[in-house]
Amino acid sequence: MAMDRRSFLGTSLAVTAFGLGPAGKARAAGDTIRIGHITDMSGIYRDVEGPTSVACTRQAIEEFTAANPGIRVDLVVADHQNKPDVGLTIIRKWFDEDGIDVITNVGNSAIALGSRGILQERDKVSIVTSAGSSDLTGKSCSPNLLHWSWDSWCLAHSTATALVKTGGTRWFFVTADYAFGNAAQADATRFVEASGGKVAGAVKYPYGSTADFSSFLLQAQASGANVVAFCNSGTELITCLKQAQEFGLDAGGKVRLAATVGYITDVIAMGLPVAHGLSLTETFYWDLNDRTRAFMKRIAPKLPAGVFPNMSQAGDYSGVTHYLKAVKALGVARAKASGRDTIAVMKQMPTDDDCFGPGRVREDGRKIHPAYLFSVKAPAESKAPGDIYKLVSTIPAEDAFRPVAEGGCPFVPT
Repeated sequence: MAMDRRSFLGTSLAVTAFGLGPAGKARAAGDTIRIGHITDMSGIYRDVEGPTSVACTRQAIEEFTAANPGIRVDLVVADHQNKPDVGLTIIRKWFDEDGIDVITNVGNSAIALGSRGILQERDKVSIVTSAGSSDLTGKSCSPNLLHWSWDSWCLAHSTATALVKTGGTRWFFVTADYAFGNAAQADATRFVEASGGKVAGAVKYPYGSTADFSSFLLQAQASGANVVAFCNSGTELITCLKQAQEFGLDAGGKVRLAATVGYITDVIAMGLPVAHGLSLTETFYWDLNDRTRAFMKRIAPKLPAGVFPNMSQAGDYSGVTHYLKAVKALGVARAKASGRDTIAVMKQMPTDDDCFGPGRVREDGRKIHPAYLFSVKAPAESKAPGDIYKLVSTIPAEDAFRPVAEGGCPFVPT
């Protein structure tokens, strides 16, 4: 039976307190794998991470333990509040006091990057699904960290290259000034220019500092750009697009709006009348094929009506599923003893799940699968809830992410 939002939140909080099954520190060091899901449960990225990402992680655990009753798994959830100091304090405590073996979601690039030293010192595992900085498998890669769903290079490459090829040759960026926003703008700029386009201008604002983007949109309008790209996400992206419509920025179809990172959750929140025509790349869409629809059918009872997982949230299901397969192959004791050994097994095993299909984990920790450029449907084109996207192009798995030789990962031979 589907739950309403209040019940859904209650379930998430119960998971935080009690885990799955009889949790407790007494079991943490022995026969139980402990997963720490650290995400935004209360801030501006709550809907693109948050409770739905927890539900996807729970789905992976429940499916695995049903098939493997001899392996016990606990889930602990924490809210990092989008504050690096809070997030890193939680992660350190989880590893040092609470017996956590693996962290997942980690929906903040500063936290994901900052946890690198902690992961390596404690020899634990991080499966990053929501933080976007491509540095996580580049100069800041780690043998203890995997980057799962997407990254700034992937989304920028797909969206920028396709739009320039179809006439979007002058770009203006509105960028949240933090790790992901800066990486997204840098990556998109590279692909715009490599495809023959130009950057007409850009503006940066402190992340979380404003809900009034009018001055930035006026600068974009005055720049003569025919693509305005937003390097932000969550409620800030939604506000930008609503205000762009109010200003008539895309009136007449002369200016195209693009999200360097955008989700179905954002589109549903703003509504098709606001979002239609928006260009964005995701690596998962619930209605893409029979396997994605099968996953949606299984996860739907855990979600409020009208909620559809995005690529980051689907990544929590996919990443935890593959991690637990590696635990089974390695054995619980050895998996708990060494995160690096567990990740080595994850890299050796091909990936395959209903969200992303067949794939692999590359030597630099980058999960490889296709990416998809979508255009948001007009209201009249949508036939049912969640019928959001038109598929514009598919980027094959081996082309969807930055070549390993270009990343500068220090532990990968060049």
